[in-house]
Amino acid sequence: MSKLLIVESPTKARTINKFLGNEYEVISSFGHIRDLPKKEMGVDFDNGFAPKYEISPDKKKRVAELKAAAKKADEIYLATDEDREGEAIAWHIAEILGIDEAKAKRIAFHEITKAAIEEALKHPRTLLMDLVDAQQTRRILDRIVGYELSPFLWKKVRRGLSAGRVQSVAVRLIVERERERLAFDSKEYWTIDGIFKKDDIEFEGKLSAKNGKAIKKLEIKTEVDAQAIVDAVKNQAFTVAAVTKKHATRQAPTPLKTSALQQEANNKFGFSAKQTMQLAQKLYETGRITYMRTDSVNLADKFLAEAQSFIQAQYGSEYAKGSVAYKTTTKGAQEAHEAIRPTDASLTPSAIEGKIDAQMFKLYDLIWCRTMASQMPAAKIERTAVDLEANSYTFRANGSVIVFDGFMKVYKNAKEKLLPELVEKETVEAKSIEPKQHFTEPPARYSDATLIKELEDYGIGRPSTYAPTISTIIDRGYVNRDDNKKLFPDDIAMIVTDLLLEHFKDIVDYEFTATMERSLDEIAEGKIDWVPMLEAFYGPFHKNLEEKSKDLSREDVMPARELGTDPKSGKEIIVRTGRFGPYIQLGDWSEEDRKAKINKPKMVSLPKDMSSEAITFEDALELLKLPRTVGALPDGTEITAQIGPYGPYLKAGKTNASLPEDYNVLTVTTEQAQIIMKEAAELKKRQQTPIAELGKDTQSGGDILVKDGRFGPYITDGKTNVSIKKGIDPASVTLEEAIELLEKKRLAPKRSWGKKKK
Repeated sequence: MSKLLIVESPTKARTINKFLGNEYEVISSFGHIRDLPKKEMGVDFDNGFAPKYEISPDKKKRVAELKAAAKKADEIYLATDEDREGEAIAWHIAEILGIDEAKAKRIAFHEITKAAIEEALKHPRTLLMDLVDAQQTRRILDRIVGYELSPFLWKKVRRGLSAGRVQSVAVRLIVERERERLAFDSKEYWTIDGIFKKDDIEFEGKLSAKNGKAIKKLEIKTEVDAQAIVDAVKNQAFTVAAVTKKHATRQAPTPLKTSALQQEANNKFGFSAKQTMQLAQKLYETGRITYMRTDSVNLADKFLAEAQSFIQAQYGSEYAKGSVAYKTTTKGAQEAHEAIRPTDASLTPSAIEGKIDAQMFKLYDLIWCRTMASQMPAAKIERTAVDLEANSYTFRANGSVIVFDGFMKVYKNAKEKLLPELVEKETVEAKSIEPKQHFTEPPARYSDATLIKELEDYGIGRPSTYAPTISTIIDRGYVNRDDNKKLFPDDIAMIVTDLLLEHFKDIVDYEFTATMERSLDEIAEGKIDWVPMLEAFYGPFHKNLEEKSKDLSREDVMPARELGTDPKSGKEIIVRTGRFGPYIQLGDWSEEDRKAKINKPKMVSLPKDMSSEAITFEDALELLKLPRTVGALPDGTEITAQIGPYGPYLKAGKTNASLPEDYNVLTVTTEQAQIIMKEAAELKKRQQTPIAELGKDTQSGGDILVKDGRFGPYITDGKTNVSIKKGIDPASVTLEEAIELLEKKRLAPKRSWGKKKK
């Protein structure tokens, strides 16, 4: 009897294939094989929001292969991931293969191990249509918002923009945080830090009190005040006034759920949420960890027993105090039933080091250590606080000693800070007493970790949505990353957020979005029907959109801001937002002149690190000096620095060069400009010289060349360009391969952004 097992990932298929006998054929669907059409809404509003699915063009060959394999099989098992998305993929496959949903053999598992697969095959179930309905509802909601609101944004703001049920809320959070930062009034304050010494051990102490009254942040406001305190204790004998010791217990951390994994990986390694999930996917599909999209912190009884046995053998009985069960508290937790953990407790990180990618290893190490730590006893720490006094001022020194490391044996998150043995009334040497200047800091920009935590706290998003949400808002140009990988909004994000807040409040309302998430959970649990939920949302949303489309103009959405009068020309300096982002304009431009394209006022785009809300009158005056002459090339050609639609650049003769991000268009020097222009000229020369000349294209008749371009090597026949994939030597491409790639590119569907519906 031949059996067919269908999964969604080729890596998963290869791993499972190792566990099953010859009677099984394991193949992959390569993810979703059907979806809503790209060129139309694909939702029948007159027929209960019925979705109109179609097979994706790039999946037609795969569908044919699935059908061929299904015809030869006596039994078909659908083994996609056990969450809404996986259930929907299984249902789509069943529909295409003509399998009755009530008779479909659906198997699910949390880990890809031989035991888990064999157990799942013993207990197949039918498709859970409530989960499928929840996924369809989510997809239809996102399609409605995207297809109806996005064209509105194109018309009123800028082409290419998008809106989304979760992404717009994430953008709002980032915008509001940036505005808090812009409005923040930084204040100066000082601290007094001392270095003390006893028995050749140096330790730090900070000024904490005067006459027994605590000195708090901002109390020492000026350098004069700080220096007066330093002078008061300088050359004074410091006496130990008090030594306080306390014993503290630090509990073991919980096992990892998706959001916690993303936060920990971001904090420890700087991984983005997307990067973390890609690495976790590989670890899951190769059988090393359990399913990585989960809201649960629960661990299976079998694993708990294995973990205790391993801990006992590896670390001793004092570390094996019995299994610890954790309970999931996240609202709406439903994606899976176990935390993210290693599939084998005994597979230590050291056992696979060097056998997998370095970044995969880091993530596996984190998952293994965190999971094992969750099953170990609490750490015991002795904390010591020492008060040192001189001339009525008290300095506090803190130390800590780990008495019993407990879970920190495998998951260290505290360091010892040793102090010398000190007793009351003894004298301690002060090696230095230094005043230090500080400024209060605005709220920090969101990292991937802190944004995910904020969304989770609001009840917005689910394990499968955090990473794609962050990727989407970056890809759409709403959000950028600063030098520390923190998230900050582009000007367009502020404009769109204000527009949605004023006219489509529900789309960016935190509670409304969280309520929508809970409704999707209730659909998945079979508590409510999906059609009434969509009706309740779509009616008011669509009506409001029609009204706003008529009433609002671009000027309403993006009003100009006047900064002041230019002292030289007497013209008003205005900040506006256009097709390529924010810019300053010197003087007005009448509608008649605009139509006639005459008397155009001077306009200068804002650099990326300068927003239209933050720019000052002084900043604008400096920008209006552009283009500025920086210097000259060795041959005497003048170099100018200016800002164009795509950002700051240098120009010398007919050669332009983008200004690297770490240079300022207002301050770049002659020497720096000469180096940049030299590199640009060399690149231009390389790009003009083909890497290879392959011959004539059989269809277009053009000469096929392999060239080096701005975004890497590519093949061209003069009309069609196709990039050469990474890892392929451009010089090794043959004429036949080039012709095939060019033909494939010509046949590929053209992008249809902004096309009107027929």
